[in-house]
Amino acid sequence: MLNPKRMKCIIMGIQGCGKGTQAKMLEEDFDMVHISIGDMFRWNIEHHTKLGTRISRTIKEGNLVSDEVVIQLLRQRLNEHDWNFGFILDGFPRNLVQAEFLLETYDINAVILIEVSDEVVMRRIQGRRHCPACGLDYNVEFMPPKVAGFCDGCGTALAMREDDNEDAIRKRLSNYHAETRPLVEVFDRQGMLVRVDGAKTPREVQQAMRDRLGMPRE
Repeated sequence: MLNPKRMKCIIMGIQGCGKGTQAKMLEEDFDMVHISIGDMFRWNIEHHTKLGTRISRTIKEGNLVSDEVVIQLLRQRLNEHDWNFGFILDGFPRNLVQAEFLLETYDINAVILIEVSDEVVMRRIQGRRHCPACGLDYNVEFMPPKVAGFCDGCGTALAMREDDNEDAIRKRLSNYHAETRPLVEVFDRQGMLVRVDGAKTPREVQQAMRDRLGMPRE
């Protein structure tokens, strides 16, 4: 059985598959550190950093942030060393360049792949809502706010992310299949890959992940 307090793992899957939700469940139950590339992007954008301006412009166009910028952000985050008892890396790597950097620098125990069809992803992403004031996330399909359109935490009107329009989503899906899916074969050959069906409910996906990783069930 893997010791979750010493586990360094990657959680992969097409955007909208539920990586963030699953990572947060593991974080809460096992005190693992959830490191999200998307959250780091959003922090820089919301705090109007120079890097955030570059990231925002790139994402709005439906393009991918460069390897150089992503690796820079990740290296800075991991250098904080608050993850010595385990982390879940969400949103990285997305291609072979990033995978090589990660595998050469850190001892990764497992790679969790959440598999979901493009059609399900499109529906989920277009249902996402975000609170611009306190940062809480919702989904009108399976995690709606108590009052439609308003944040449970602070009452602010919810909004869609600027990059959740249909054209940008389809471009990201295309980029994912072209650049990220080939990583599956690399991790599979190394015996690190764990596959779970992401079309099920979040709790069912979580249980499947834990079973395949040999971790305690909820």
